Amino acid sequence: MNQPDPQQPQLAREIGLREATALNMIDMIGVGPFVTIPLIVSAMGGPQAMLGWILGAFFAVCDGLVWSELGASMPQAGGSYQYLKESYGARTLGRLMSFMFVWQLTFSAPLSIASGCLGVAQYATYLWPALGRVYVEHVFAPVVPLLGKFEIRVLINHGTIVAMGCCAVAVFLLYRRIGIIGKLSKLLWVGVIAAVLWVIVAGLTHFSAARAFTFPPGAFHLSYGFLTGLGSGMLVAYYDYWGYYNVCFLGGEISQPQRNIPRAVVYSIVLVGVLYLTMNISILGVLPWQELSQAAGTENRFYVAATLMQRVYGPWAGKSISLLVIWTAFASVFSLMLGYSRVPYAAALDGNYFRSFGRLHPRRQFPHVSLLALGSMAALFCMFRLVDVIAALVVIRISMQFVLQIIGLLWLRRTRPEFPRPFRMWWYPVPALLAIIGFVYVLFVRKEWMREFRYAIAIVVAGLILFMIRSWRRKEWPFASRPAHEIAGAPVQ
Repeated sequence: MNQPDPQQPQLAREIGLREATALNMIDMIGVGPFVTIPLIVSAMGGPQAMLGWILGAFFAVCDGLVWSELGASMPQAGGSYQYLKESYGARTLGRLMSFMFVWQLTFSAPLSIASGCLGVAQYATYLWPALGRVYVEHVFAPVVPLLGKFEIRVLINHGTIVAMGCCAVAVFLLYRRIGIIGKLSKLLWVGVIAAVLWVIVAGLTHFSAARAFTFPPGAFHLSYGFLTGLGSGMLVAYYDYWGYYNVCFLGGEISQPQRNIPRAVVYSIVLVGVLYLTMNISILGVLPWQELSQAAGTENRFYVAATLMQRVYGPWAGKSISLLVIWTAFASVFSLMLGYSRVPYAAALDGNYFRSFGRLHPRRQFPHVSLLALGSMAALFCMFRLVDVIAALVVIRISMQFVLQIIGLLWLRRTRPEFPRPFRMWWYPVPALLAIIGFVYVLFVRKEWMREFRYAIAIVVAGLILFMIRSWRRKEWPFASRPAHEIAGAPVQ
């Protein structure tokens, strides 16, 4: 296994448990819970949509235990890149799996960041309606042989410029040493929690149980519509919960990673799960679910928090909560960009990505090339609609990362029982198997599930072609016996 070169700049382990948990939480909360409740209510047709959030939390815990075991075993920059490579064999299939992960991240990471930037723009539009003036709106519908028709919706307005500016500000703040960033994360966390708690207090103090728990006829009847609605609702819930694994991408910068990575993952899921369920129930106790369901078909669906606060306290509260939601959405952009910028860096150091991405800033010791490239790509994706960004992101990430990572853990457990495991998954392998079931359900038990799945298939095919061409030119696996670089699987001392 390769050992770090002491002559080269190294990532500094300056993020403790509190900072790690804060980074996870601001990544998880983001803009999701403030804009997506109408989408889930509409998908399920009533307040039984709470079931989607409950199941989302349950499967997040199951998958979080997978991340905890892998993160504690391989606490290095790159997260899934390292896990997939080591699980499937660093010299053979692991090269392909890890390359495909970085390749899909070229699309899914900017999509994830762009979703937060678009959230900033949407609530900014609530404050300044002129930002919503549309200049370009067009649907591109190319037909690809064997895959069918792709639909790409482009929307450009003043809010698009705001979203792109959000990317630029996040890059500027991240262009510094990690120890300072840890302090910034705690400051951003305060604003995130303030926004959530204010919505909860407003909802609970004006709560109507009859309004919150009035279910339509046949709400829990196990029909085809219920099952597909649940699948669509869970897709959005997954998006809202994702981010509990962010510290795993920062494994090379976490202090005492064998202890702090599992704790940060579990703590953040539990805390955010409680906040989500309480907040969404409190919203349903003030805003009728019928109104939320109708809003799902209009741009007003993005202003749930502002609508609630305006109705309870007046216009000043709607504007104030909008500012806090903008703060919250930006905090998620900050956290996402921080974590994902470490993945191409790790792959480049390992010889499995463009060499320039492996450069660290000579004075501040962070991967500046990777950060700038990721921010630029995210800015381009800000021209897409938020709803489309969320759906594409979830499907691509599940099919090309999460399921493969769980299978990799199961395989690693079976083939390498001696592998260092400072943290072992509780009740193994039940959580891993349940996580796979949940992911597969969301992928295929939805209306028009093939629409987003086409993107994943196209990315897989293109990635496989690139990998084979690159390996053939470099005379590496599977075209030659030249060994690939291995990673350091032993825990950090």
